[in-house]
Amino acid sequence: MNTTNISKDSFKANRKFYDDRNYPRGLSRSGDFTLSEVQILETYGIALQELANDKRSPINEDEQRFINVCKGVASPESKIEKAWLKYQNKVLSPKQFHTLFGRTKVEANDDDTATESLDIETD
Repeated sequence: MNTTNISKDSFKANRKFYDDRNYPRGLSRSGDFTLSEVQILETYGIALQELANDKRSPINEDEQRFINVCKGVASPESKIEKAWLKYQNKVLSPKQFHTLFGRTKVEANDDDTATESLDIETD
């Protein structure tokens, strides 16, 4: 099953899918997804989210298979299933923080030892 041979009744939604909480600038501007994945998520995302969260019952084999993929019973085969799992992995995994200064976090001290002035004696 891929996006071209799914049933015309599968994954119908009456609006586009947007995730303003995780992608406030939009899925296409995130750099996390290809253009075809963005198109799939925006077109079918509402239905996919409802199916994955048990807010909607499957109406055919395509939708039941998608639920099985979400539960880990079946492996993803279609572009829709792969795009949704990729989205879930991006959203559910913790955001990585990158720095140029190393791995340890610098913490400020309350005793101001780092900001004490040095007394220099001059002759």
